[in-house]
Amino acid sequence: MSKAKTIPVITIDGPGGSGKGTIGQLLAKKLGWHFLDSGALYRILALAATERSIDLEDAMALRFLALSLKITFNTDILLDGRPITHLIRTEQCGNIASKIAVFPLVREVLLAMQRAFCQPPGLVADGRDMGTVVFPEANLKLFLEASVEERAKRRYFQLKDMGQNVTLHHLLAEMRARDVRDKGRVVAPLEPAKDAVVINTTGMAIEEVFKEVMKVVKQHSLY
Repeated sequence: MSKAKTIPVITIDGPGGSGKGTIGQLLAKKLGWHFLDSGALYRILALAATERSIDLEDAMALRFLALSLKITFNTDILLDGRPITHLIRTEQCGNIASKIAVFPLVREVLLAMQRAFCQPPGLVADGRDMGTVVFPEANLKLFLEASVEERAKRRYFQLKDMGQNVTLHHLLAEMRARDVRDKGRVVAPLEPAKDAVVINTTGMAIEEVFKEVMKVVKQHSLY
């Protein structure tokens, strides 16, 4: 019997800006479970590859780099003992992460890392292929979506709050390009699992989305 069968898992997939990260953290805290931000792993690899001048088209080099990374998730994310949370949250890092995520050799290494997060008492995992590839036997699969315009606005205000100099026009263009890349990749494209509960968060406040998610969680007897 797999870990996902013996340890409860809730997956939350969706495109950038749909609210999955915020909802995932709130849900994990509410349930007292572990939380996996799977996108952070790709962002960490993107940062490491950029800093070490690794060719972003060299899948084998990226694979070896991924195998060598010493990552610690704490109150801050550490790479080789160095805090990097603020460095991986940039839009540039996110775009590089999306580009290297198309390589099967890279995904294979990070897949093992992601599954290792499945520990008692349970796991909430957010990403783009958590319910379709990483945890296909999850107890509950959620897929959050929203209009690209709304998602771009959310990301704009989020990055502005972090002190980053961005424009809404640029973010909207980047997000549209990333959506095409994520949905069109051959390996693990961004799409809802066949048994996922899809929630459109357009026009909804975080509190409203969380209330809706908790309703579904209770229906599945996970709280």
